[in-house]
Amino acid sequence: QVQLVESGGGLVQTGASLNLSCAATGRAFGNHALAWFRMVSGKELQFVAAISGDGQDTYIAAFLQDRFTVSRDNARNTLYLQVRGLRPEDTAVYYCAARTLRGSPSAWSGRSEYNAWGQGTQVTVSS
Repeated sequence: QVQLVESGGGLVQTGASLNLSCAATGRAFGNHALAWFRMVSGKELQFVAAISGDGQDTYIAAFLQDRFTVSRDNARNTLYLQVRGLRPEDTAVYYCAARTLRGSPSAWSGRSEYNAWGQGTQVTVSS
């Protein structure tokens, strides 16, 4: 089973950039589709980005595409999320998720497509 640990969150000012990481343990990391979701306080879990096992296909929520970039390094078993131009509304707990099930997600933004989750990293953006 894959275990995921996020890092890189913190308290930043509006306009700052952050690089979030998600380190994975377990086998066959490169076979797994991965994703980032975020939970804004009082709201539902929100899809942020996803990436295929080989890193060739990426998906970013439409309203975040101009500021968020997802990537992975399979040699390091690590998933990344680069965020630029942070805004107070980006304040959330950011979770990484993996799909260890057979086949690619039918809906890359669907939380039910992913069966392994990290504990989350808090990002707080001050105005």
